[in-house]
Amino acid sequence: MHKVRITDFRAPELDVYARLREIQLLNRHEPEKGIFIAESPRVIERALDAGYIPLSFLTEESQIEREAKEILARCGEIPVYTAEMEVLMQITGYRLTRGMLCAMQRKPLRTVGEVCAGAGRIAVLERVVNPTNVGAIFRSAAALNMDAVLLTPDCSDPLYRRAVRVSMGTVFQIPWTYLDEQTAWPEEGIKFLRRMGYRTAAMALTEGAAAVDDPGLMAEEKLAVILGTEGDGLASDTIADCDYKVCIPMAHGVDSLNVAAASAVAFWELGRRDSSR
Repeated sequence: MHKVRITDFRAPELDVYARLREIQLLNRHEPEKGIFIAESPRVIERALDAGYIPLSFLTEESQIEREAKEILARCGEIPVYTAEMEVLMQITGYRLTRGMLCAMQRKPLRTVGEVCAGAGRIAVLERVVNPTNVGAIFRSAAALNMDAVLLTPDCSDPLYRRAVRVSMGTVFQIPWTYLDEQTAWPEEGIKFLRRMGYRTAAMALTEGAAAVDDPGLMAEEKLAVILGTEGDGLASDTIADCDYKVCIPMAHGVDSLNVAAASAVAFWELGRRDSSR
């Protein structure tokens, strides 16, 4: 282990953790050159299991012989920066869960075709800009039998620190990518999904929408569940182009659910059907 003790919050070794913004860590044009930050041993372990390469660790000194020990043993001579909790709290603004961070190399993005290959149920996120919602949707997608996630380019990055943390590392377990120029959303993207054999289901509060447990919807072999941005929901063009308009029945005068909560309900219904085939 290459251990380096950090006592000053201004130390340059902490730049990647403390001073570089998410947009500086991200390299959309060359994702393999980008970096993301994973927090907590459980999340870091899931990233390592998925083949992500660690660049450095930052951990509370006391964790080196505790929960961090097995993870560090997997990673050879990667630099391990240690600091007291007071220094770590200056970075995050709150007490870290189990006191461990890891800077990791991004992977090249998969193509849409690669992500969809063999997938029966997929989620498509349109302009979902809140990292917390993106992370929660990924956690529900992984837990409730979605096979893949596609995102429009204006969605929040699934590897932003908060998204990774909220997802509990499930962003490393379920295939995902961004829709690209060849699958420009919505027109070309929906055409592409149809060529791949998918029927498209827009989650939308619109007249004539089917309930999420509609038998015809549940019987589809390949289905893309499309969820829209916080507040405004899906664009009208997207809704018009989809095969199904789908809503979750509400009670007590409530008009809608948060997009992350709605995704969990939809994935539960459709995932149960998917897992029974």
